[in-house]
This record gives sequence, C-alpha cells and structure tokens, in this order.
Amino acid sequence: MPQSTDANRRFVLAERPKGEPNDQTLRLETVDIPEPKDGQMLLRTVFLSLDPYMRGRMSDAPSYAAPVEIGQTMVGGTVSRVVTSKLEGFKAGDWVVGFTGWQDYALSDGRGVTPLGAHPSYPSWALGVTGMPGFTAWSGLKEIGKPKAGETLVVAGATGPVGSTVGQIGKILGLKVVGIAGGPEKCAHATDTLGFDACVDYKADGFADALKQALPDGIDIYFENVGGQVFDAVAPLLNTAARIPLCGLIAQYNATSLPDGPDRLGWLMGLFLKKRVTVRGFIVFDDFGHLYPEFAKEMGGWVEAGKIKYREEMIDGLEQAPSAFVGLLRGEAFGKRVIRVGPDD
Repeated sequence: MPQSTDANRRFVLAERPKGEPNDQTLRLETVDIPEPKDGQMLLRTVFLSLDPYMRGRMSDAPSYAAPVEIGQTMVGGTVSRVVTSKLEGFKAGDWVVGFTGWQDYALSDGRGVTPLGAHPSYPSWALGVTGMPGFTAWSGLKEIGKPKAGETLVVAGATGPVGSTVGQIGKILGLKVVGIAGGPEKCAHATDTLGFDACVDYKADGFADALKQALPDGIDIYFENVGGQVFDAVAPLLNTAARIPLCGLIAQYNATSLPDGPDRLGWLMGLFLKKRVTVRGFIVFDDFGHLYPEFAKEMGGWVEAGKIKYREEMIDGLEQAPSAFVGLLRGEAFGKRVIRVGPDD
C-alpha cells in the first residue's frame, strides 16, 4: 500500500529479536494521521534512513541510548516535508531532516529538526554524506584519528556511507588509504571511484595475508565499524601509537553469545599496551555535536567541488524497510541504504 493522505502507516517493535531480526520483529500498523496543536507541525516522511545502530535499539541490553519499547514506532532518521504548521519558523512545503522513525507522518515541536529549505538539491543526502554518517566519518577521523599527511589509514566497511567518506577524507588530507570491503565489485568501486590506494576483499580466501601484503608499512589509523574477522586481521598490523576511532561493530550486532575459541583479551590488551594504541569509541552527536557547523561547511564545500563521491541505494516502499534492514546487517548494502517512503512533491 503506498503512502496516502488518509492514514498513517508505521512499523512498531513487536518483539525483541534473538539474533537476526525476522518477520515477527516488526509489525506494520495503520493509524489515524495526527493533528498538530499550537507549537507543532505535521511532517510527512519522504525518505527513511536505514542504519546499523537500529539493531541495538531493538534490544533492551544496556547501551548509550534507551531501547525502543514494545509497541513503539521504530526509530530512524528521516527527511520529511511539512504538511501543516502551527510552529513559528516552519511552513507547509518546507523540507526538514529529523528523527521521526519508520512511519508516514509524525508531529514535531521543532526539537531535533533541521530545516533544509524549500528546494534542496539532494534532500536524501541529509541522511548520508551531509548528515549523520558523513559527520561520523569526519569527526571520528579528524578528532580521534588525528591524521598526519603520509600516514596509512585502513577503513573497514569501505563502500558504506561512513567508510567511503572516511577514506575519501583521508585522501584529501594526504593519507595512504586502504579499504576493506566484501566482494570484488565493492573493492573496485573503492579504488576506481572513491580513489582509495587499495582495497582488500574480506570474503576472499587468504584475506589476512592479502591485507598484510597491502600494508608493508603497517597501520597508523584504523577506522573501525565492523569488528569480527576483519579486526582479527587488522590487529597484528597496527603500528606503535596507532589510533582507532570506533563507531560500530556490525559483525556482532546479531550475535547471541561470545565467539568460540580461546580468550584473547589478555593478548589484545597487551598489544594495545606495547604499541601504545589509542582506542576510543564515540557517539557522534553526544561527543562532537558542537562541531557540526564546521563539518557542514567543510563537507558541503567538498561535495560541491566534487572531492567527495557518494553512492546511494534507494529502495521504494515503507513495506520494504524490514527486509532491507536485515540485508544491511548481512552486508548486502552497496552505499547508503535509504527507503523512499513517499513522493517528493
């Protein structure tokens, strides 16, 4: 059923998944469209962002943010148009970016909403390169990676919305950039389109040896958003005083237990000690939100000048969101995965 002006479709959390989300995790409901009161506006979702952090919000395990409650609309970043407004500073037809979740319509009092103007060139990009993923890449690399020209940067998830931007910023800043991605097509995109110096396929046989061969001078900065076997291959190649910005661990989001094998925590901590490695996890707006205006100006200039390439994977239909999200967690996405919920006009 397409988006309509008569009802509000929304996906709510039906049950907490054990492992990978399935058909019972989310439930599609149809409810009335809410009416804005004084100080509110009604937003119609045009684009919905799909991001790995959403898996954590489905769980009630302790985390940096409160979980989605059972029966609550699934959270998510959105680009919307104002339908009606009783809120100063916003009028019907305006484009805005916010966090109104997996639904057609939502009320807003303006908090957490950023205006995009009446005629943005690429409104959905506010969910990607000029939005949270781009800001994650920019702030993690610059503030934690502290890059110096001539150093070697390794980027996991090299063709995803964060990794692809990290690598391209690295090239702008004079780094040698080696990506890690799944499959020859993605690796070719990293080198041929994004300008990485090399890209290693983690799905290929001999991955760890191939990564070592691509990095004769070791790793000064490792931008981590994957974990698992990728980090296993990276760790022995870290240089003294290496820095690791840590924004995600998608390889283990669906895990229900610790991996098999010996306890390697002591070895890993010893490695960090001997090589004086800095590892810092970060939540981008919590830690670096004050830098967003600086990011927006610099990234906007790079995009306008063609220095940053951006790949978007647009999927039509809100009903496709659950399966598209599971595919994202499986590593099937190629670029930034966005759901087109409703028409642009």
